[in-house]
Amino acid sequence: MVESEDRERLARTFRRFAEAEAVPQGSPVYERLCEVVATDDVLLDIAAEASPGQPVPNLLFGAVHALLDTHRKDPLAAYYPSCGGHRPPDDGLGPAFRAFVLAHRPEVEELLHTRLVQTNEVRRSALLLPVFATVAEDAGGAPLALIEIGASAGLNLLFDRYAYRYHRGAATVSAGAEGSPLVLECESRGVELPVQRTPAVASRLGLELNALDVRSDADMRWLRSLVWPEHDTRRHVLEAAIAVAREEPPEVRTADVFEVLPDAIASAPADARVLVFATFVLNQFSEPMRDRLKALLLDASRRREVSVVVVGFSGWFGAERRDIGSAPVVLATLRDGRGEWRQLAVADPHGWWIDWRPDDARPW
Repeated sequence: MVESEDRERLARTFRRFAEAEAVPQGSPVYERLCEVVATDDVLLDIAAEASPGQPVPNLLFGAVHALLDTHRKDPLAAYYPSCGGHRPPDDGLGPAFRAFVLAHRPEVEELLHTRLVQTNEVRRSALLLPVFATVAEDAGGAPLALIEIGASAGLNLLFDRYAYRYHRGAATVSAGAEGSPLVLECESRGVELPVQRTPAVASRLGLELNALDVRSDADMRWLRSLVWPEHDTRRHVLEAAIAVAREEPPEVRTADVFEVLPDAIASAPADARVLVFATFVLNQFSEPMRDRLKALLLDASRRREVSVVVVGFSGWFGAERRDIGSAPVVLATLRDGRGEWRQLAVADPHGWWIDWRPDDARPW
């Protein structure tokens, strides 16, 4: 049984998720369900089964979504466009959700115990391209040795295999891999984006607590379940990215980042700039873990220069979101055991727009 204080804290987490994510990112179903869960002690007790450090609303809703996809005749499916439903959220959504969760409680809890929130939002590659191009330019055109922390299935490691269209009013700038079957659309705000050249990639490596394999149907079903019910475009983009990745899958290791990262940095191609990046994953680290990771990266920089790109977490740097529903985009450069960082942009968490306004470097 969950302590009342913990249950109240979890209820606040669901309400914050509704305000900061479900509303600005356009999910009326999850917005409504956040209040349903926040006011139901049984549902909160089930949600509390999530693994420590996980974003609980994402994990609970993903688990239910995964199961609902195989039970499309259930009344709850009528509210999920991803499961063939067209019914808008109404007073029947809460009871249908509760009934489904209780009917499948063992399966829901099994997923909460064994799966992680590993949303491989491919559209975020549209945010990464200008940052990676900036790193390559700073490195004199050197190729990049990519190491992603929390890589999920590694789809963003393949950023250079996608095509991009950045829109600013009536003007459009095309970038990336011409002729790619996946074209990512993104609104460009702020100053001009440095996307004229796609950086060369010397190596790619993803590190993940529970790596997802693009060749595994079960892993890809879980990945699909983390896409919100109303987000058809995100779903289509994910399918296209999976198809691209299956042609030549990236290397994603199930590994402890603290054990593997030092050797991964040291063994990267000598003529490449090491670029360690993380998108919306450092929030799942405890503060001591983030401190340890920072110390590890700074120590590695005593032997070779390291660039660090972080999207969606500001705690390391004091970066600004600037408005609710946006995410900071930060680049840190580490050398000789010291670092400096600058905020390059704020962006939509799902990559729909980027506001590129690089500021001055500060010590890290």
